[in-house]
Amino acid sequence: MAADVELSAYLIGVDWDRLKAHLARSLTSTTSGEPEVPCLGWSEGQHRRAVDYLMGVLKSYQRPSAADFWEFVEDRYRGLLPEWTAPLLQDGLYQLVSKADDRPGRSALLAVLGRAYRRYGLRPDHTAVIDDALQTSVPWEEVERAAARVGDGPAWWPVEVLDHDLAADGVAVVTVRPWRRLRYLPGQAVPVCTPRRPGRWRWYCPANAPRPDGSIELHVRAVGDGIVSTSLVHEVRPGELLYLGPPTDTGLSLVDGDLLLVAGGTGLAPLRALVEQVAAAPTNRRVTLVVGARSIEALYDAVTLDKLRHDWLTIVPTFSHHQLDEPGEWGDGDALTVALDHRHAGQAVYVCGPPAMLAGSRLRLLAAGVPADRIHLPERIPWR
Repeated sequence: MAADVELSAYLIGVDWDRLKAHLARSLTSTTSGEPEVPCLGWSEGQHRRAVDYLMGVLKSYQRPSAADFWEFVEDRYRGLLPEWTAPLLQDGLYQLVSKADDRPGRSALLAVLGRAYRRYGLRPDHTAVIDDALQTSVPWEEVERAAARVGDGPAWWPVEVLDHDLAADGVAVVTVRPWRRLRYLPGQAVPVCTPRRPGRWRWYCPANAPRPDGSIELHVRAVGDGIVSTSLVHEVRPGELLYLGPPTDTGLSLVDGDLLLVAGGTGLAPLRALVEQVAAAPTNRRVTLVVGARSIEALYDAVTLDKLRHDWLTIVPTFSHHQLDEPGEWGDGDALTVALDHRHAGQAVYVCGPPAMLAGSRLRLLAAGVPADRIHLPERIPWR
């Protein structure tokens, strides 16, 4: 409308909040007839053109409800899809069609859809019916390729948010408990979705080894363009429902021998889970955990780290942007540099953190003499 030369002048000074409120009601409630457009001082002809434009928008965005989608498929293939899965599958497939996700988000989404494809035994005749129900063409070849990689098992686990702790500026520790046990290994990542952002899945690594009560701790940092992370940090509350997808190896599985673990930011999560795994089955190995943060205030998991007291574990906090009262009291500088100062021969080295930290870390470790087969980075999935 704003691109229309004749109408654009009338949009100057418009009460946009009022206009958006009216249109939002139309988009969510109008299935036929005209959307409600407030009087904006247009002539009858101009108003009609605006309504025609909005009706075109409504038509292009109209989707069948999840109930209609499921009933359409159920009428043709009885028992193919459980009814409760219809909203998750529908939202995920629409998201896949939209191509709106970045590479990590699309990877997480495809891991879930690929597992659903295997779980429900979908075939080309099934997918053709699903396309008809969705009134769109799904890129099933991508889903099929994902299905060949993800293995068998449930596509998603409903989980309840037990606790939500804003642990630092922009960082939340979210504790959830699945309705049925989710079996995973420390160092793996799981896709996570909140119904507040339907169809959007993002990778997160559990920050704990499996617990008797099945609860899982997720460390989430809100990033500028991350609608899922922002929602998990600032909107989600205890009692809400989330979904977790199938666990996937990242390249951080535990190996034998002494360990040097180097964490930056919320990259601490999978490495803390490895420490808990070692604690559950003590051996003669020794573990050094270097935890990097910008400042003491940004060390969001300090209380839990303080409880990880073992004679075989050394924890070294390091701060890249903090002036300490007593230089040398803790590590001073970037985490990988400090870690190399604590390294000894034979250690397996794990590095997990933001992209800037991971970039070039393999080359730095090789240059420091770490054998290639003793370097472990989260490289098997595009989770950052």
